[in-house]
Amino acid sequence: AAMNPATMSRMGVLPGAANILLPRRLRRVAHSCIVRAPFPPQDTRNTMNFNELGLEPELVSAVAAHGYTTPTPIQAGAIPPVLAGRDLLAGAQTGTGKTAAFVLPLLQLLATPSGRAPRLLVLAPTRELAAQILESIRVYGANKKLRARVIFGGVGEQPQIDGLRSGCDVLVATPGRLLDLANRGLA
Repeated sequence: AAMNPATMSRMGVLPGAANILLPRRLRRVAHSCIVRAPFPPQDTRNTMNFNELGLEPELVSAVAAHGYTTPTPIQAGAIPPVLAGRDLLAGAQTGTGKTAAFVLPLLQLLATPSGRAPRLLVLAPTRELAAQILESIRVYGANKKLRARVIFGGVGEQPQIDGLRSGCDVLVATPGRLLDLANRGLA
């Protein structure tokens, strides 16, 4: 059964995106920048290159070193608003470059290493995805000298705790291990 508009408004459901529930205070932000890649993926004949998205030369060269010359639709739609400091809600099919769509602009915004506390927290639902995201951060940020760490369950925690104590700019974590370490005052 479809919800009536009044019920949708009270629940914070975005028109045209009934599967996304947001608190009232986030609706305005979400309306400001929602990016959806075509589903199924379409041949967009993208002629844009990564230089045109406003990325720094060292990020563009890191991307090019891994064989990528043109951004995917999700990357072309997401990178400019993130660089502009806007909040972003994006969705696309697996394998379309979503990780690069958020990692590249955030690496640029972080600029240089700073202090011990993480300046960027990326939450991932599984340790496999957390490890993949960390690898992307290291690959794309190879010329940035930023320190990235990952913490997730299922492995010994002491090396992760030691890594946090030595400091990092980017922390990729699964919620369970992060909450466990935070509740014990270790993260």
